[in-house]
Amino acid sequence: MSGDHVRAAQLLASLAQSEPAQVEIARKALSEAIGAGQMDLALSLAHSVPAARLQSDARLLLVGEEIKRGRPDRALPWLNVSGDNGDLSFLVPLINAWSAAERNNVELALATIDSIPANSLLGPITPEGRAFILLKFRRTADAEPLARRAIGNAGGREQRLRLAFADGFLAAGDPARALSMIEGMGAGEATARQRIQAGKSSGQAVDTLAKAFSEVLTAFAGDLTRIQRSAPPIGLVQVAHYVNPQNSSATALLALLLSGQDRTPEALALLRSVPASDPMMSELHDVQTRILTDSKNFNEAYRVATAAASGPAADSGDYSRLGDVLQAMKRHGEASDAYGRAITLSMARNVRSDLWTLYLLRASSLQDANRWPEARAALQQGLALSPDQPLLLNFMGYAKLERGEDLDSAEAMIRKASELAPDDASITDSLGWALFKRGKTEDAIATLQKAAEKDPDQAEIQEHLGDALYKSGRRYEARFAWNAALVTAEDDIAVRVREKLTAGLTAANAAP
Repeated sequence: MSGDHVRAAQLLASLAQSEPAQVEIARKALSEAIGAGQMDLALSLAHSVPAARLQSDARLLLVGEEIKRGRPDRALPWLNVSGDNGDLSFLVPLINAWSAAERNNVELALATIDSIPANSLLGPITPEGRAFILLKFRRTADAEPLARRAIGNAGGREQRLRLAFADGFLAAGDPARALSMIEGMGAGEATARQRIQAGKSSGQAVDTLAKAFSEVLTAFAGDLTRIQRSAPPIGLVQVAHYVNPQNSSATALLALLLSGQDRTPEALALLRSVPASDPMMSELHDVQTRILTDSKNFNEAYRVATAAASGPAADSGDYSRLGDVLQAMKRHGEASDAYGRAITLSMARNVRSDLWTLYLLRASSLQDANRWPEARAALQQGLALSPDQPLLLNFMGYAKLERGEDLDSAEAMIRKASELAPDDASITDSLGWALFKRGKTEDAIATLQKAAEKDPDQAEIQEHLGDALYKSGRRYEARFAWNAALVTAEDDIAVRVREKLTAGLTAANAAP
């Protein structure tokens, strides 16, 4: 409870050893040991628990250990264990396919991959696995379309997969296709291009069973985060990191999970353990500064961001990160300058895939610095590049709405953004607020209720809904919405909402 998970695991393990008949104590010790990253202790405990009583992450750890030892045949029984803790047998084809590949039996490896049912949990990442196996055997033309498909579906692993496939193509003697894998990567693309042209690998290739197994576990963790909108089990990510410590995506995700459990020192220590030469260092710096700013350690976050932006190889991502830290420190003018520098670097290096994002960030910082004409100009530049980008349209429309500026155009922009991104709660909120500002209160309430259903934890949405309800005379419901807003509200929103709960809605405390 006090956050010392390593010591907790050791104490529970000691208790389990003294009470060998108490399987539940051993199970609890095992779970704590895996969560704490104490894998030697966890492996010892795992062998003291009946196979049918082992948790899924414990069985995955045993599988990973056998894979690391080069004994995949001994891994399979742990996947086929019958018990109450989840069926892991769907992973058997992955083990068998890569085992065949490592025996140089490419046909069996590909046939095994192809046998995976589309509705299997492995189904969505089967193209990725097949591409990596094809690259292992230098079949680059066959691998390319699969690699592109995998990158398109990679989510948070996109940068790592781009580098991994680039390494695979480079190792297979196809530098042209290696270069094509990083096109549109954004920050880090220029450095990756130089490395590939020099014939150097990034070290991210997925060319062994251990690396493939770690990659699959990391992909599952990312999918759980996206689908359930909650953190994946930390044991799953600990195992992915243990099986392949060079899996930078697993490292980044593990650090975020540790930080989310109020284990910030462990998270930062993990990130600091990664060599400075790691090709994913930019992403790891992003995670590091995010953790530091979330924990209000702004000076250290600024030090990390400034050091990266001052380096000889600094790119747009480094300046964008610096802008994020300065924005968190409420140094909005300096943040806008950092984002401006990021834009200049992106344009100079002809890296335009994320340019609209930089314009959006610069506009936000300029608006916070009370420099609206410059913010509007930045948004117009972004829209000139990406006229159908819903976040840009929503920002511009909402900013105009707040200022009472060209309301017809503002509402049209927000409506277009909502049509382009109908599931985005913030954009739905903007549309509802636009309707409220235009006097269409009942339509506004219906739209704001939809936004609140999509994201009930967003204070701004609940405040808007409360204001609209109060204006329509539904004051009890308004108080309910304002109380919901107060759960997560900070700064100005919290002050306004408390005033409304005390005195009702007035011109002074209305949402802007």
